Amino acid sequence: MTEKLKNISVVLPAYNEEENIADAIINTRNTLGTLADNYEIIVVNDGSTDRTGEIAEHFAQQEPSHTRIFHHSSNKGYGAALRTGFLNTRYEYVFYTDADNQFDISELRNFLPLIEKYDIIIGYRIKRKDSLLRIFLSKGYNYLVFLLFHLKVRDVDCSFKLFHKYVLDAIKIECDDFFVDTEILVRAKKAGFHILEKGVTHYPRKRGKTTVRPGHILKTLITITKLWKQIHRKNKYNE
Repeated sequence: MTEKLKNISVVLPAYNEEENIADAIINTRNTLGTLADNYEIIVVNDGSTDRTGEIAEHFAQQEPSHTRIFHHSSNKGYGAALRTGFLNTRYEYVFYTDADNQFDISELRNFLPLIEKYDIIIGYRIKRKDSLLRIFLSKGYNYLVFLLFHLKVRDVDCSFKLFHKYVLDAIKIECDDFFVDTEILVRAKKAGFHILEKGVTHYPRKRGKTTVRPGHILKTLITITKLWKQIHRKNKYNE
């Protein structure tokens, strides 16, 4: 593979990340300048009630050829924000990560030698910097995803993923919330795309607050049941 990608789109979903969004954009811009001939940063402001949108707009006005921002009038959810970002990407590779700076985007360079051989490269968090309860629940959730969909990945919800754009063009993303990470990989696997995992460093959140709440657990279980029924029903009709 050449030293640089020709083109890459990076999607940064953001909700009330006024303390993080500037660093997220700057770090992304600095990294992509060394990794790609052409790049774009797509910030999706998901109905933030703080200055996230205003700060992101400042960067978009500074570098309109490299930074674009899309605003949701209200908070529609993580999956909806990603969908808006994906629908507006222009380049052949698409990467997404969160705007909370819990990942070092420069580690994207470790994914590049692998993307020619696989359709999707997904990160898994090394020494995850979350509470023990959240880590325990995550392991249980990953096992549940394996049981229901035979999707064997270590960290389905890790928001550090690189795709060929044709993958995202080929699958239909319906979920509006945090279940979207699972939906994308389940649908991609069902469509026959090849997935590879690569470890990435995980850092504690230094500023801002997570939007993940205990109530999301029940909602996720309901959503995962719906997706299982949907896929099971399609498989049954195709027999």
